[in-house]
Amino acid sequence: MLKSAYFAGGCFWCITPVFRELEGVCGVTSGYCGGTEENPVYEDVKHQRTGHRETIRIDYDPETICYETLLDVFLDGVDPFDAGGQFIDRGHSYTLAVYWLTEEEKRAAQERIWALERQSGKPVFVSVEPFGGFYCAEEEHQDYDRKHPEEFRQELIDSGRVKG
Repeated sequence: MLKSAYFAGGCFWCITPVFRELEGVCGVTSGYCGGTEENPVYEDVKHQRTGHRETIRIDYDPETICYETLLDVFLDGVDPFDAGGQFIDRGHSYTLAVYWLTEEEKRAAQERIWALERQSGKPVFVSVEPFGGFYCAEEEHQDYDRKHPEEFRQELIDSGRVKG
């Protein structure tokens, strides 16, 4: 039986590919979590009008890959010390969050964040929040890296996530 994990890691285009390539991950969907408005749209989320964060839903087989591994990949792929967003993407909608479904997920996220703080000696800005719903982003935002490889590569360079 598949499970889902929900991570807000800044630009959802930028964090989708790494998860999609993991063995045991069956799908990655771009969307929105955390706000109060029903059926938010990209332009409103991007311009900080809904309280949502750009989020990905990872559908995975827990017999093949565990939630803790997904957490590790997530934390390795973001800047957890940036309170204002990720790279060039600024504002609440680009801040980091783990949306947990179970107490075990909550505990695992908190433990990894605390360990990172102890290890680095710096505060970590990853919100750990109960899951309250997920809205799929518009089709144009799904698998953006595959649909627009040149534009995606440029986004990674422009954002500072990779060197040109």
